[in-house]
Amino acid sequence: MLLAFFVVPFGLMIAVSFFQRVQGGFYEPIVTTANYARFLSLFFGKILLFSLGLSALVAAICITVGAPFTYLLTRLKRPMQVPWLVALLAVLSLSEVIIGFAWSTLLSRTAGVSNLFVAIGLMDAPVAWTPGFGAVLAGMVYQALPYSVLVLYPSFSRLDPSLAEAAKTLGASPIRAFLTVVLPALRTTLIATFIIVFVFALGAYLLPQLLGRPEHWTLSVLITDQAIYQSNMPFAAAMAVFLVVASLLLVLTTTLLGRRGQPA
Repeated sequence: MLLAFFVVPFGLMIAVSFFQRVQGGFYEPIVTTANYARFLSLFFGKILLFSLGLSALVAAICITVGAPFTYLLTRLKRPMQVPWLVALLAVLSLSEVIIGFAWSTLLSRTAGVSNLFVAIGLMDAPVAWTPGFGAVLAGMVYQALPYSVLVLYPSFSRLDPSLAEAAKTLGASPIRAFLTVVLPALRTTLIATFIIVFVFALGAYLLPQLLGRPEHWTLSVLITDQAIYQSNMPFAAAMAVFLVVASLLLVLTTTLLGRRGQPA
């Protein structure tokens, strides 16, 4: 399975990245490094760093919000957990297009939430928060948060409640018990969740276009533009190889940093 669905496609993508583009066609099998040389520029370097930074920020926010939410969710009785889990699954059923246009409307000036703030006196006039970086971040967090909760839920459900209770018995506040006992006990799960959400956010394509300006577009948007609209498949493959290698290095670094804190 790994050979058929990852090794072979990735190998073909690497091979195409070294081919030469043919004007009016796709490419011809002439080995060249021009595609990688073109990518090694300040312009594409900034886009790569922005894509990695945005994905890491989305993953960090999802962990920060999702961990305490999941912990409180698992402390509820089973019948009270069901509506929350159904709501999370309902979000997963929404397509990226629907999420993008919903947030675009919600953050717009004409029909957005700023009109509500004006009505209750918190603002003087409605404003448009989209397109903008905040809108892109909000949309991507909204889309990725259910995944983080569903990944965290099994581990939080199996966590022994006596750990937090013992910390409270020793005088720790609920927040301190959560930070010093619960989170360290689930360190591996938190790292795995961060990696899953990071990789998921790295492939975001529509939300940066619908909610952001061109400077907020991720590398995935430019890869699609080169592959489909510019018919430059070799350069698109070179950018995709860079994106995969950079994400693998970041995932490896995160994993190693997580293992350093574990007891031998």
